[in-house]
Amino acid sequence: MFTGIWMMDFSLYDLLQYSLTLALIVLLLVVVVLHVSANVVDQTRHEKEKHFLTADGKEESFPSLMDPPSLELSVVVPSYNEELRLPVMMDEAMEYLEKRQKNPSFTYEVIVVDDGSKDKTTEVAMKYTKKYGAQKVRVLTLVKNRGKGGAVRMGTLSSRGRLILMADADGATKFADIEKVEEGLESISEKPDNMAISCGSRAHLEKESVAQRSLFRTFLMFGFHFLVWFFCVRGIKDTQCGFKLFTREAALKTFSSLHVERWAFDVELLFIAQCFDIPVVEVAVNWTEIEGSKLVPFWSWLQMGRDLVFIRLRYLTGAWRLEAERKTQ
Repeated sequence: MFTGIWMMDFSLYDLLQYSLTLALIVLLLVVVVLHVSANVVDQTRHEKEKHFLTADGKEESFPSLMDPPSLELSVVVPSYNEELRLPVMMDEAMEYLEKRQKNPSFTYEVIVVDDGSKDKTTEVAMKYTKKYGAQKVRVLTLVKNRGKGGAVRMGTLSSRGRLILMADADGATKFADIEKVEEGLESISEKPDNMAISCGSRAHLEKESVAQRSLFRTFLMFGFHFLVWFFCVRGIKDTQCGFKLFTREAALKTFSSLHVERWAFDVELLFIAQCFDIPVVEVAVNWTEIEGSKLVPFWSWLQMGRDLVFIRLRYLTGAWRLEAERKTQ
């Protein structure tokens, strides 16, 4: 009898030991996979990406985000196959910016980043350079498609503004709402090392959007929000709105560490900001859904969900690290 009990205890002990060993092996494999599969962000520019064309076709070199600001505002517009939607956005933005420049203290630039488009996005954007001049509109044409996050990063690293606005090419957000995100930025009383971020938000429109979406898309949306909250960012209801305003110092700090170049890059940016204790405020903006979105409902959400898990685990295991500011080549 005692022998049977001893044998049972021994078996349970063995089972526990084997289970613990297996768990450690699985954990080790996960860490190895996360490190091996972690992409090293290539911020080196192709020779063609170091220059922009002036209105008369001359090449000039882009500046660096490491340089002191020489303008009040830079607007970075990531664009992939946007020859049809870009003019609407640019017309609205330029009309607003030109009116605002009647105040002599306000200076600006718009950097349209053609993310390896297969259409005439660059040609369309260059029409605005020819109309307004390269001091106001510059076109950065990437040799290959990097993804929205990669395009925003490359444009930001080439900007001259004291403030840097990320704005989508579809014009879904009313451009004049920049005043709202500027007010949000000014409302942050304590800006460590002058770092702060103001995020446009569509959270106030969520009830209406749920009513218009299918049950499946609503499930995906709430699932994504939960993963964002659980793994990466808390306190921000809408991480994905493409209308975000950075102080130059905050842009340099966050974009220097950015790894994700596709749809979930906004989440990593805000995750990095929270790691560095950069204050972030969320501001309600007007938003209208525009046809022609590059987001594929199921697969894009699936990719974003995967990236959210990887963001947290890769920083947790040291596969990715928060970087000091670095000058690009």
